[in-house]
Amino acid sequence: MPAGLRRYVEAIGGTPLPHGILGASCTTITDVTEDRIHELNGVEWMALGCCPVLDWPDPCEVDESPGEESPGAPLQKEFCRPTTEHASPITVYAGAECSTLGWTYEEARAHAEATLALGEQHALEAAFWRDKLAAEAVDLTPAAGPLSIAQGVAVLEGCLAESYGGVGTLHVPAGAAALLGCCNLVREEPATGSLRTLAGNCAMIGAGYSAINTGPGNVPAEAGTAWLYITGPLVIRRGPADTVPGQAGPSVNIRTNDRRVLVERTYVVGTTCTVCAVQIEVCP
Repeated sequence: MPAGLRRYVEAIGGTPLPHGILGASCTTITDVTEDRIHELNGVEWMALGCCPVLDWPDPCEVDESPGEESPGAPLQKEFCRPTTEHASPITVYAGAECSTLGWTYEEARAHAEATLALGEQHALEAAFWRDKLAAEAVDLTPAAGPLSIAQGVAVLEGCLAESYGGVGTLHVPAGAAALLGCCNLVREEPATGSLRTLAGNCAMIGAGYSAINTGPGNVPAEAGTAWLYITGPLVIRRGPADTVPGQAGPSVNIRTNDRRVLVERTYVVGTTCTVCAVQIEVCP
């Protein structure tokens, strides 16, 4: 049918994946207010929970008698110096370009805003994976090669338990998500809708994770494999969505008669303690 006979209708809307970085109910998301806007430049904090809590033996069971040999050094309690952690800003954006004969400024702005709303989770996941997970992870893949997804989850949860011990976050590319159901590795909590492993950690499934799918050092995954990561809990600071330009006039390029409108938002995603990674088989 000729294009001129088609009727113009509204765009097909969409919904971001429910268990992504902005949809998981185990992620703490705070909308930054004007009085705290400087936090969008990045934040730092003293790590909590990364130092071990140790046990002290019952003094009645410790043999302190020197006997015939010289006594060794007395038992001493250990102290841990907390480290300073930080999170840097991630700015995501969506831009709309059109002819001034086709769209008004209001229409272009609405389109850019809708594009950002649908795709910002994907972009944030990709940036967090690239700049934090793959950049800082300890690779636990054995020398023999990639593991099954059940083995991989077990290795990662063991790493988290050793370094943190609290509830953490399992980061799974959307392309490997179906494998989580093969061994009942996660369950959905009816009250919150979040995905939890049997150990109680949150499972986060990201389309942006799947788009990147790199290992430590951002080395691309081999064919038929995927990477999983685990971290401590996530705290996300979210800035307001800013539209540039804020009015119709400056949006027009008078040389081309095209209109451009940009909508962007800044996030700061923080997590704590060790980041661990493992490579799994997707297609055996």
